[in-house]
Amino acid sequence: MTSVRGGASRRDVEDRGWLRGAPPPRWVRMLPVVLLVVVTAATLATPKARDVGFLLGAIPPLAVLSYGPWATAALGGAVVVVLNVPATHLNRPGNTDLLTIVFVALLSVFVSYVRSHRDAQLAVERAIGEAVQRAVMPPLPERVGRIGCAGFYRAAQDGTLVGGDFFDVRDGPGGVRAVMGDVRGHGLAAMATVVSLMGAFREAALDQPGLEGVAARMDRRLAVDSAGDGQTELFATAVLLEFTGDGGAVRVLACGHPPPVLLHAGQAREVTVTPGPPLGIGLVGLDPPKEVTLVLATGDRLLLASDGVWEARNASGAFYPLPERLARLAGAGEAELPGAVWADLARLGYEVRDDVTMLVLTPRRPPA
Repeated sequence: MTSVRGGASRRDVEDRGWLRGAPPPRWVRMLPVVLLVVVTAATLATPKARDVGFLLGAIPPLAVLSYGPWATAALGGAVVVVLNVPATHLNRPGNTDLLTIVFVALLSVFVSYVRSHRDAQLAVERAIGEAVQRAVMPPLPERVGRIGCAGFYRAAQDGTLVGGDFFDVRDGPGGVRAVMGDVRGHGLAAMATVVSLMGAFREAALDQPGLEGVAARMDRRLAVDSAGDGQTELFATAVLLEFTGDGGAVRVLACGHPPPVLLHAGQAREVTVTPGPPLGIGLVGLDPPKEVTLVLATGDRLLLASDGVWEARNASGAFYPLPERLARLAGAGEAELPGAVWADLARLGYEVRDDVTMLVLTPRRPPA
């Protein structure tokens, strides 16, 4: 799931979607038709062009990529007709060549029929995945209380809409509280853990007086789930935030997760935190992580990012310098900032090997 304005171009998104089973881009759909028209026009214009007639044999297999069985059959029939029209000078090959083209066309129709059924099944599975994603992590509103929100999510596994990262922003009696986390594992295997932790956070955000209590509730939920499933290595990292009522300060608590980055007056720096143990190993309640209070000025923004961003590497093996690059991208608007970071990763050639999650939180200070 990608929830952001801006980012990659429409052409790039369309091409990547085709590789994951979505409809192919327009240039792929037009290729068989263009090839048929070009070869036919050339062979009608001059007998010397009959040497390119072999290209007609590629049209039925290319049609399989874009068209259903009926359209593939029509293109295959058109190829056979062109081969038998005297004016194209292509009716001289022997019966063996013509039978080969006919066989390829019929085989392409069969393959197109199988592909059409597979695409229909993938469409159903994708719709189910989108429904699960919306149920687990509904799109963030533009504002929760006095806090502006913008989120970005991209699963590490191509073709999947869910992964091991999660975030949420909730308004409660103690103020607006936000969480970003990363559970062990990827894809659907991590979804049950994400659902459990999100439920624990949403409940604790309403009735726990402090962030330590919220973290302890999530830690206990994960420890209980781990014991019930017999998994000894089930854990999650998380960072929790709580804004004061007027948005003038934020309390930050980190449980093994990278800290937020503060954007202030065009500069970016990591928020200094005392990291606590990850959730799920039963230590949060025994050795609670320490909260850090950060005073915010008007116009300040906080960006939370998952390991997929922090640990992206370039060709030389260097990590992506998020604070440094974020300062260069500070001119982007709140909603466009996550997309600008994602585009920057691609532009600089950093390889992303994990789920990518970003969350931008912007306090809206009341008028003086």
